[in-house]
Amino acid sequence: MSNDKFIEQISTAVKFIQIYCDDKHKNEVKNAKELSLIYKNENLHTSIKYNLCKECEELVLYVYQRLQNCPHEEKPKCRKCPKTCYERDKYKQMAKIMVSSGTKLGLTKLAQKLGIKSKI
Repeated sequence: MSNDKFIEQISTAVKFIQIYCDDKHKNEVKNAKELSLIYKNENLHTSIKYNLCKECEELVLYVYQRLQNCPHEEKPKCRKCPKTCYERDKYKQMAKIMVSSGTKLGLTKLAQKLGIKSKI
C-alpha cells in the first residue's frame, strides 16, 4: 500500500479507538502519547496523537504493527482479506470498536449537519 494509504488507515483506526476509549473507558487512567509513523523502514515525518487507556493503547500499537506488515499492494478491507493477519480475538475487538465508534461518528456528523451541538 502507498504511504498515504498507510497514514489514512492508521489514522482512521486511531480515531475509532479514541472514540471508543473515550466512551467506554471514561474512568480509566489515560496517557497522552504521540506515535511517529514509519512504513517500509521509511520515516513518514507524520505522527498521530492519542490519549488512551493502557488496553486501547496496546490495541493501537497492535494495529500499527499489523498495518506495517500488510503484504498487499492494494490493501483490501480486513473482513474481505483472504488471509487475515489479525488474531481472532483482536479482529473481534476491532470489529466491535468499529461498529461502536462508527455509530458515534455518524451521529456526530449528522448533528453537525443539523446544526446541533454534539456531546460526542
